[in-house]
Amino acid sequence: MPTSKSVATPAPNPSLDTCPVARTVDVIGDRWSLLIVRDAFDGVRRFGDFLRSLGVARSMLATRLRALVDAGILAVQPASDGTSYQEYVLTPQGRELFTLIVALRQWGEKHRFGRREPHSTLVDTRTGEPLADLWPTTADGQPVAPEDTQVIRPT
Repeated sequence: MPTSKSVATPAPNPSLDTCPVARTVDVIGDRWSLLIVRDAFDGVRRFGDFLRSLGVARSMLATRLRALVDAGILAVQPASDGTSYQEYVLTPQGRELFTLIVALRQWGEKHRFGRREPHSTLVDTRTGEPLADLWPTTADGQPVAPEDTQVIRPT
């Protein structure tokens, strides 16, 4: 459920005003924001840990973390270990980005690595098996190809 915090300023281009993809890219469409969200799914919570994992400049990380908090994707909370640190945790809205992160990962596994080139694999902790490929489906579970869809814009 959107909150006033999660509503981005409308895009300056009227044709992008009604595009959910454009609005999403405005919030998480840069490399560092997506990698911060990826790391948050992997359990990274503290500024210093994000810094070590990503190798990004402190100022860039601070800017991106602030933007993700402002957008309602991450929340800041006291450290779970009782220290004076703060932690960044995914909000329910942020957790909904899991499908996007999995889709990017699966596309990258197929198209950005050589045939025998090693890469990380996301597995189901219950079975140890890699996740099935994501694919859009109809409400009754039938696969949908790009040519089976159309965008309807408001008039």
